[in-house]
Amino acid sequence: MGVTGTGRRAGPRRRMRPGHRTGPGRALLDVTPLRSSPAFRRLWCGQALSGVGGQMTLVAVTFQVWRTTGSTAWTGAVGLAQAVPLVALGLFAGSVVDRVDRRTFFLVMTGGQAACSLLLALQGFLQGSPGRLPVAGVLALVAAQSCFAAGGGPASRTFVPLLLPEEQVAAGLALNRVSFQGALLAGPALGGLTLGGLGVGGCYLIDAGTFVAAFLGASALPRTGPASEPARPGLRGVADGLAFLVRAPAVRAALLTDLAATVLSMPVSLFPLVNAERFGGDPRTLGLFLTALAVGGGVASLFSGTFTRSPRPGLVMLGGSAVWGLALALFGLVSQPWAGLACLALAGAADTVSVVSRSAIVQLHTPKELLGRVGAAEQIAGQAGPDLGNLRGGLLADATSGAVALVSGGLLCAGAVALVAAGTPALRGHRMPDRRAARPPA
Repeated sequence: MGVTGTGRRAGPRRRMRPGHRTGPGRALLDVTPLRSSPAFRRLWCGQALSGVGGQMTLVAVTFQVWRTTGSTAWTGAVGLAQAVPLVALGLFAGSVVDRVDRRTFFLVMTGGQAACSLLLALQGFLQGSPGRLPVAGVLALVAAQSCFAAGGGPASRTFVPLLLPEEQVAAGLALNRVSFQGALLAGPALGGLTLGGLGVGGCYLIDAGTFVAAFLGASALPRTGPASEPARPGLRGVADGLAFLVRAPAVRAALLTDLAATVLSMPVSLFPLVNAERFGGDPRTLGLFLTALAVGGGVASLFSGTFTRSPRPGLVMLGGSAVWGLALALFGLVSQPWAGLACLALAGAADTVSVVSRSAIVQLHTPKELLGRVGAAEQIAGQAGPDLGNLRGGLLADATSGAVALVSGGLLCAGAVALVAAGTPALRGHRMPDRRAARPPA
């Protein structure tokens, strides 16, 4: 009681800053960015609604393709139509983001996605007519929408560090994670209900409406570019972004940690086999596997103040990635359903901790003139890593068993994270800005 943290005698009680929490409240989700930045609040609301619409469209297009073809190969092609444009165009789109006004570019990309949703809705309502669009045409529209997403994604990733002061970036990313997980939980359920009432055309039309919300949320953003040193055109701009990734140890290590977690231990493709091997093949148990991951991630998001306020996000990210791998390895060993679901919930929580901390490190270490290109690289890693990880797990499980694939992948992930930690002192030693020295956003 004698002195304050600055070494001076304590004076009269000071009024708390808005959004400041003490005690147990510091463990809860930090909503300060929503209160302090109206621009971030509008953007967040629009993107949250758009995320729900995107999940509804995924359900609708998968259902439509399956009903038309009855082929799992065609339904698998839906994911391919989404992934290929993101991977092929991402870095080039990121270079464009760093050359133009980012708000305008994002609005154009969002308008393109909305137009594709309207075209999907039109063909969905015409499904019973003689001139209905073939499945290949539906996939072409999905791929076209993904082309616009390849540009909109890197642009949207630049907004958080531009709208918020550095000490609020992690909290803003945690709020984005909450909206993402909310979309994963609510979108498929709403999509199923809409399919039963309005059909696939109704799902696509609602998705187009949610893009309008995203458009309105971003339309009031301040101008955010181009940077003082805009990206060079074409391959030279892409090469500059890759060169930065090579010479920035903290950013490079953060992305490598993410790839280690996804490529080496992604479990989703193994769920049906593990369910059959360990839990009798009950479809209700299989459905709970993904739910457990989402619930764990949601709980971690609600209590994200425990890690977004940490001054050492590098250590937090490394710990979260290691726990993700170890929890999945343990999931491969348990024989009781409740224990397996607990392991998956722990893995989901660790994934949220790792993703939010990684994004904060990447964005705070990246110069503003490179945010688009680095955001594109992060988007590609987030898209390609899980796909490669599911492929790796499936091939290994075919040769051995689901348990072997899970345990080996989880242990490899933990080992790779340990190697990244040992080889990157800049990541371990990174410290967040002092929240008491907060500065207002530009």
